[in-house]
Amino acid sequence: MGLLEFSKLPVNTLVGADWKTFKAMTQGMEIAPDKRTKYYLTKGVCRLLSLLTPIQKRRLQKNMSRVELQHDPLFILGHWRSGTTFVHNVFAQDPNFFYTTTYQTVFPHLMLFGKPFFEKTMAWLMPDKRPTDNMDLATNLPQEEEFALSNMMPYSFYDFWFFPRHWQEYCDRYLTFDKITPEELNVFKETFRELIQISCLCGTGGHTYLSKNPPHTGRVKALVELFPNAKFIYLMRNPYTVFESTRSFFTNTIKPLELQHITDEEMEKNILLTYTKLYRAYEEQKKYIPQGNLFEVKFEDFEKDAFGMTRQIYEALQLPGFDAAENSIRAYTDQKKGYKKNKYEYKPRTIQLVNDNWGYALKDWEYEVHQ
Repeated sequence: MGLLEFSKLPVNTLVGADWKTFKAMTQGMEIAPDKRTKYYLTKGVCRLLSLLTPIQKRRLQKNMSRVELQHDPLFILGHWRSGTTFVHNVFAQDPNFFYTTTYQTVFPHLMLFGKPFFEKTMAWLMPDKRPTDNMDLATNLPQEEEFALSNMMPYSFYDFWFFPRHWQEYCDRYLTFDKITPEELNVFKETFRELIQISCLCGTGGHTYLSKNPPHTGRVKALVELFPNAKFIYLMRNPYTVFESTRSFFTNTIKPLELQHITDEEMEKNILLTYTKLYRAYEEQKKYIPQGNLFEVKFEDFEKDAFGMTRQIYEALQLPGFDAAENSIRAYTDQKKGYKKNKYEYKPRTIQLVNDNWGYALKDWEYEVHQ
């Protein structure tokens, strides 16, 4: 158990941002009165740590020749709470893959300098379980890279964690890229490439980047432009479960990070609208994925036979290395068979909200409609 509880963090994850990003992201933003102490403490730590950013830039330039990517990335897509973390952890058992870790997402500018000290300090402070689902949380475990991107550029959807009043603005610009400018899109592509390069240098020795990042679900076209032969896994899950789980996840995550407040009703409205925008963006953009490079699966089916389904995905996407990773993958999936997930009882209001707003997903994915 870490020294600090997630719900009582004195700072938020912007402590790891570079100073230019922090200033651009927070400029002109209203800070809630009861969040000003957290804001100024985060700002102070960020300013201090940013003094080390140039060291990493120099080391990255010097070590670029060591970056060796044998294949374009494997992207695990799906709405939040669709099982992407579990699938990410399963594929991370394959040493052919490298990934962005939890430490790297918070301190992307302290990966090539000072990492032993800062990672040890972070491990000492952080909790060892996620607050929403009891999944393991550790500095060296795979993590979704959007948290890193939000600390490396001011054009990340996860800026909504800090400024939730601008949720839908961030959604349209940085989740689906519907309203992103050409300049912002170029920054996204350059920053994402840099993150992959740094993660490769600090990784486990693999040569294929393994990405699990729900926001990428709305950016398929841009990802294929970056990596024309990238492979994709898309996860679907029962929308009733996704709604209940997302509401819990977002509520528990946003409170320690936010610098503004929104009501529970506004939270629900944003969740419902974001799901629809993400769903439509993916359905419209998946046509850009080359034939044979996409595997779509219901999480319920994956969960029933995680090892067998993983083998099937390797074969369908023609991913190399399954034989060498087979024992590690089987050991992990066998270990997780007894994992107890949160159980959700669908209240009448939840059923009504999902039926009214996400009925298309229930129909398209052939899930039972509750009344």
